[in-house]
Amino acid sequence: MTELVPPQSLRALKSEGLFEIAWPDGQMFRVPFKLLRCECPCAVCIDEITGVRVLRPESIPDDVHPVELGYAGNYALKIVWSDRHASGIFTWDRLRSVCQAAQT
Repeated sequence: MTELVPPQSLRALKSEGLFEIAWPDGQMFRVPFKLLRCECPCAVCIDEITGVRVLRPESIPDDVHPVELGYAGNYALKIVWSDRHASGIFTWDRLRSVCQAAQT
């Protein structure tokens, strides 16, 4: 089930190369740009039939960064990346899951 609660705040800290994401429950996460780019859930990055990730992390530039952020309705974050990739949509639950995984 998709979490319908968006982050309380989301900042792209370009000088640090990461997102700072705060959630309404008080949790704060710092997620590197490249990590979030590598976790893109779109059909270009994950095979639609098998569900296997086809995106190779080494194909992503180390200095990848967001050039545009926007919302997809009230349920997700849409990011246009400096490598011109723009088809991934991070639902709130997917974004939260990546945040939590980044902390381990």
